[in-house]
Amino acid sequence: MIRRLSAPRAGMTLIEVVIALGILAVIGVLTMSTVTSTLKAREVLAEQDEVQQYARVTLSKLTHELRLAYLSWNKNVPNTYQTVFVGKDTGDVDTLWFASLSHQRLYQGAREGDQTEITIWGDDDPINDGRYALLHREAARIDHEPAKGGVIYPLAYNVRSLSIRYLDPTTCEWEDEWDSTSTEQLQRLPRAVQFTLTLMGPDPDKEDKLKPYTFAGTTVLQYGKRARCQIFGGEDDEGEISSSEGNEVVR
Repeated sequence: MIRRLSAPRAGMTLIEVVIALGILAVIGVLTMSTVTSTLKAREVLAEQDEVQQYARVTLSKLTHELRLAYLSWNKNVPNTYQTVFVGKDTGDVDTLWFASLSHQRLYQGAREGDQTEITIWGDDDPINDGRYALLHREAARIDHEPAKGGVIYPLAYNVRSLSIRYLDPTTCEWEDEWDSTSTEQLQRLPRAVQFTLTLMGPDPDKEDKLKPYTFAGTTVLQYGKRARCQIFGGEDDEGEISSSEGNEVVR
């Protein structure tokens, strides 16, 4: 009688099992590290986009409102109130209040025109210690108190500084302050306004660290006196500017 030999059972030794588990552990660690890095990079990009969005909204709004700034000469006419253009160097964040023709009516039939009072200033950031919130006030009606009343809302948070300068059309020099109620600048608008906004945002090279992001812009005031000097590289003689105004990012 012939006995049949059974085939040997396939299996893994203890050493092979240990090696396989070690390989799986290495793959798991690498995968987890990759996923974590990707999520962190995504978070940093989202925070950078937020900083860019704050800057775009702020500079766009400032540009539009300043371009239509105006002063009224009819202060003695009944129902006519004071219009001013005053900019003060108040430290890290400058303060500016002025009258503008940039108001937009949100409701049909509202008893409002395009005239508005606007104030820009900084206050302590309620979320981020040591930094500022950039605030915007708009009053739909102009009255005898140019710096009071209206609706207040934030333009940007995490603000490090806002510097504003004003181009004097008479001297062609940039001034740190402007006051249309003063003797030197009585009832006069600057020809152009230059603003530099610095926001704090995430540093992609250093985890949990912040770095400053600086944005700059210049706008020409439509109702400002023409200046006999260069603006954006062109002569401001007949009210035409050779180069269009705009905003740029300075890192």
